[in-house]
Amino acid sequence: MAALTSDIIRPATKSAIPPALLIGGLVLCAINVAMLQNGFTAHWWIFDENGLGIPTDFVNVWSAGRLVLDGHPALAYDWDIQKQVQVAVLGQSYEGNFAWHYPPPFLFVAATLAHFPYAVAYVGWAAVSFLPYLAAMRAIVGRWFGFLLAAAFPVVFTNTLVGQNGFLTAALIGGTLVLMPKRPVLSGICLGLLSYKPQYGLLFPLVLIAAAQWRVFLTAGFVAVLLAALSWFVFGTESWQAFVHWMPMFDKAFLVEGRAPWGKIQSIFALTRYFGGPETLAWVLQWMMSGAVAVLLVLLWRNRKIPYPLKAAALAAGTLLVTPYLFLYDEMVLAIAVAFLVRVGLDEGFARHELPALGLVAALLMIYPLLGAPTGFAATLVVATLIGSRIGPWWRGPASAPMVPAR
Repeated sequence: MAALTSDIIRPATKSAIPPALLIGGLVLCAINVAMLQNGFTAHWWIFDENGLGIPTDFVNVWSAGRLVLDGHPALAYDWDIQKQVQVAVLGQSYEGNFAWHYPPPFLFVAATLAHFPYAVAYVGWAAVSFLPYLAAMRAIVGRWFGFLLAAAFPVVFTNTLVGQNGFLTAALIGGTLVLMPKRPVLSGICLGLLSYKPQYGLLFPLVLIAAAQWRVFLTAGFVAVLLAALSWFVFGTESWQAFVHWMPMFDKAFLVEGRAPWGKIQSIFALTRYFGGPETLAWVLQWMMSGAVAVLLVLLWRNRKIPYPLKAAALAAGTLLVTPYLFLYDEMVLAIAVAFLVRVGLDEGFARHELPALGLVAALLMIYPLLGAPTGFAATLVVATLIGSRIGPWWRGPASAPMVPAR
């Protein structure tokens, strides 16, 4: 046992934060704040130097909401009409499309945002969605450091810059996982709300069944069905028909034709295409990875010896590995996996390789703009490896497990 624990760096007290982790968090947080401030003053956030709206992801949310308020929710899915609204909002045209492809329940959010002027909605969406993410990270880490870790995560800047929904997705996945042991109904509500991005819910039914978390499972299903019914009642059958009609075209554009550069998508599918691999090989590798992750997570969640934080970390990381469609802002979910790892490290002590590895994760996420390659996928693999190294001793049996179990 001494040999197995000799490389563990234990904090002097339960509340102590390793200096390297604290300093790294402060530096990354400062970088995020400075980048956002510079982005606004340098006119590459929201408005350009001519006062025109910068074409970016948030414009499809506001424009979809505008169409809802004008009484045409189904037209939010029409690429040509969406672009006409977007050009009017921005005051300028652009190449390509920012298509709306979310299920109709997310039109409730879009319509709410469209009640406000474009710039106010843009900033407000980032600020308001950041709060539940902040709360989830604090709850997971269980210490004030959770706030700093949340603000320091490198993708915070990217998600805010393009006005995406990474904060909300991370908050819902984090809320689902942190509430599951003691508040299963609230956990299920979070998971049901996640149905606005169904690709992130693929693994949850499997692990919930494996772990016999029936209250979470049933609550999530009820909430998802309720949201679908409400959206059908409010936005009409046509909105669902439009969603079903346009979704295959969206998949073809991004996963077949590659209208977005492959380096923007952070999956093994996109990595294969980025290096020139054929589509068939990319799908084979994606399905192999997805299947392996699903099987491992089912086995993991059935194992009652493994501490819950490690199971939660593995599931958060796994949600990113099983989907072929994953942009950098979606890597906000990786913050949830990192938070559970940090919680375990603060409780048990960090292995000597873990803090440098977390530094590598931050570096991989930050260098994406320089390389334009799927560095986010590499960051996810590093986090998954760290989780696996923590789980390994528990999987082998009590004799090799850490002396201090994670709480």
